[in-house]
Amino acid sequence: MVELNDAQLVGQIESGDPDAEAEFFHRMSRRIRLYGLRHLRDPHAADDLTQQVLITTLEALRAGRLREPEKLASFVLGTCRMTVLDLRRSAQRKERLLEQFGADLPAPAPSAEPSVDHEQLMRCVQNLKERERTVIVMTFYDEQTGADLAQFLGVSEANVRVIRHRAVHQLRDCMGVAP
Repeated sequence: MVELNDAQLVGQIESGDPDAEAEFFHRMSRRIRLYGLRHLRDPHAADDLTQQVLITTLEALRAGRLREPEKLASFVLGTCRMTVLDLRRSAQRKERLLEQFGADLPAPAPSAEPSVDHEQLMRCVQNLKERERTVIVMTFYDEQTGADLAQFLGVSEANVRVIRHRAVHQLRDCMGVAP
């Protein structure tokens, strides 16, 4: 893609060019994240801000709501500023409501989840066959899809499901948990 100036980039986005949208994300995401890090002082909040501002700005660009396309960076910065202000207002509103009505809220219910013996779980996972252990770890720790696992292991997705089902059953037995 030829290097476009901001006005040309906005025009391409308005016309529905997905490559222009990708270029917009590439150009602006780092700037937005840095703004978020500076003003929110939390990497997770900065990531959320980046996503929210990119989506908001892209929707405005697609709809042709940017009057001066050559001022794209200023528009993005203004969107960042307004989004951070909204986040702060919401947090302040929440704090005021908690101060005012917090004493009237019921105490949180105790967790109904049983406690897990992590040492025993580790031993149980180690006792699985290598392929079963790989499927369990990649599914629940790496959050890989069945298709990703099938490709990695060189088996079908149905086979991955069977391996995972049997491995989970073995883990339940080992941990003494009823199905």
